[in-house]
Amino acid sequence: MAEAKTAEVAERLPPPPPAGAAGGGGLLPLRQARLADQVYELLLLQIARGTFGVGARLPSEPQLCSDFGVSRPVVREALARLRDANIVRSRRGSGSWVEREPSHAFASLAPSGTIAQMVRAYEFRAGVEAEAAALAAGRREKRDLQAMEQAIAALAAALKRDEVGDEPDLAFHRAIALATRNPLFSQSIQMLDGSIRSGIVVARRLKQLANSDRLNQVLAEHAQVLQAIRAQDPEAARRAMHHHIASSRDRMLGFPAG
Repeated sequence: MAEAKTAEVAERLPPPPPAGAAGGGGLLPLRQARLADQVYELLLLQIARGTFGVGARLPSEPQLCSDFGVSRPVVREALARLRDANIVRSRRGSGSWVEREPSHAFASLAPSGTIAQMVRAYEFRAGVEAEAAALAAGRREKRDLQAMEQAIAALAAALKRDEVGDEPDLAFHRAIALATRNPLFSQSIQMLDGSIRSGIVVARRLKQLANSDRLNQVLAEHAQVLQAIRAQDPEAARRAMHHHIASSRDRMLGFPAG
């Protein structure tokens, strides 16, 4: 069984680079990051599929290195990402244990090979967009508020029609970025367009499969951000946006509402 598992994993990991391809070592960190992304994704999917349920102990680091055919630094980086998302907890001297598991449906809905990038995008957005909301609260004009209001109204209409609503959702975040009067925020949103859309699509499809009422939560979070920006309260806007991005990530992974 162990040999079959190792072979299955090996098929999903990229082949080693040809001899001399590192060119002075510059590519090695990139390769390590790429491998860590894949090990992170495979472990996350195994947890989502129930291979390791809540309370289960993950294989030891040496065993994971053997199973995935990678070095210990790669495994440790992958485990660190799982800890950062509160999916696993490491206990000194006893290994890593599953703390919470994504929805089983997440494993079938998430685009293969992009999960690490999607989660990384949420991590980046939590800091950048929270600061954008704070700046927008101090710099917004009437036209900015109108654009945000229109985006929320369009999102509400799309969700009522049981559509994904990724475009009006993104329009809301673009309007906030524009309100900062700093084009770098808008460029960041544009750069992450694909990852943001993928996260929205997965989260909304999970909602549809579960027939849950979490869309009201989505609209409420947008409204809270808008309210803080309208009130010109930078700290409230920062907190509201950070909470929204963190909650969006959890919805994408299929975690229960907090």
